[in-house]
Amino acid sequence: MEKIKDFVIYNVNFRNFLAVVIGCVIGGIVNGMIVKYGALVIPYPDGYDHSTSESFKSTFHLLQPIHFIVPFLAHAIGTLVGCFLVCKLALSHHKNLVLLVAALFFLGGLSIVIMLYPLSPMWFNIVDLIGAYFPMAWLGYRFGFKKHNIVK
Repeated sequence: MEKIKDFVIYNVNFRNFLAVVIGCVIGGIVNGMIVKYGALVIPYPDGYDHSTSESFKSTFHLLQPIHFIVPFLAHAIGTLVGCFLVCKLALSHHKNLVLLVAALFFLGGLSIVIMLYPLSPMWFNIVDLIGAYFPMAWLGYRFGFKKHNIVK
């Protein structure tokens, strides 16, 4: 058991891999929780139904610009938390790992934009893809990374 513990703690590549997985999972959970409970802060308009894909598509036009704040914050805060965790947990290559996590979140956002292309307003797609992923990754990196004092 001690050997496994030492392997997990001190093996750089495994620890970095684990940091990326944990950052993506926790960031995704944060993203989902904000989307799920965001309607409590900014309620959906009357008649809006997102229970099935057909009802979602037929009632999407009811959303106003204020209703896009929650998805943007979910994408931004999820990415920020994921990248922050990567910086805290990884042993090396912090910037590259943060960029990897940001790219994975960006690809998820891009896939949603492609799936919702005719429905989602273009202004939101542009703001979301430009502002929610890589800028938040940079902030997560800045908040999470501290140069280690190396004694020679």
